[in-house]
Amino acid sequence: MASIETMVQLLSPYPPGWGGTLLKGAVSTLAISAGAYLIGILIGMAGALGKLSGNRPLGMVLNFYTTMIRAVPELILIVGLYYAGTDGLNRLLQWAGMPSLEINGFAAAIAVLGFVQGAYMTEVLRGAILAIPAGQIEAARAFGMSPFLRFRRVVVPALVPNALPGLSNLWLAVTKDSALVAVVGYQELALATRLAGASTKQYFLFFAAAALMYLAITLVSNLVFSLIERRVRRGQPALA
Repeated sequence: MASIETMVQLLSPYPPGWGGTLLKGAVSTLAISAGAYLIGILIGMAGALGKLSGNRPLGMVLNFYTTMIRAVPELILIVGLYYAGTDGLNRLLQWAGMPSLEINGFAAAIAVLGFVQGAYMTEVLRGAILAIPAGQIEAARAFGMSPFLRFRRVVVPALVPNALPGLSNLWLAVTKDSALVAVVGYQELALATRLAGASTKQYFLFFAAAALMYLAITLVSNLVFSLIERRVRRGQPALA
């Protein structure tokens, strides 16, 4: 067991300490998670509206997408989409007579995690839309609102309180799933922790530090979502 002085030196943000590496990894984790979350919301909203549109072919495609993503483990999806997607894109570029591209690991991590998040977002947002009382939408239609205006003024404000618990869970899930992008070589908090542990043989120290960082991210996230929920539910009856 390392002494207190040794642990402080190892966790220092300045060399030879590894604290700076862990902090950079935590920032990368947050950046990947935020990018993937935003992409997931966009895909999820489009998917939810597509499923509720009544278009059967589109509904079948979206059902296949959400079922496949939720059935296959995230690790397999990330590895498969990263390598297969990169190879498929370069083959398409070669077929078009264009040079191959080297996909940036950061962008690929965000795109892959966003695609995975989109499937879960689709179901969360679809359920939130279905929970809106039909009378509200019918009243907006009776007032002559266009579909876009109904969506902006009626659907979105009404679905957010319904969707927020699911959306907060998905945010916490993507912060943990971001650790899986280490398998494609991009350094975030989990990979930085493994590197620090392997270099110093102080695995317990660095994994405990990483666990505390993830806990801090979770606690701050819970506070932020609680404040958002309080704001979007203002004027509504208090929940039991």
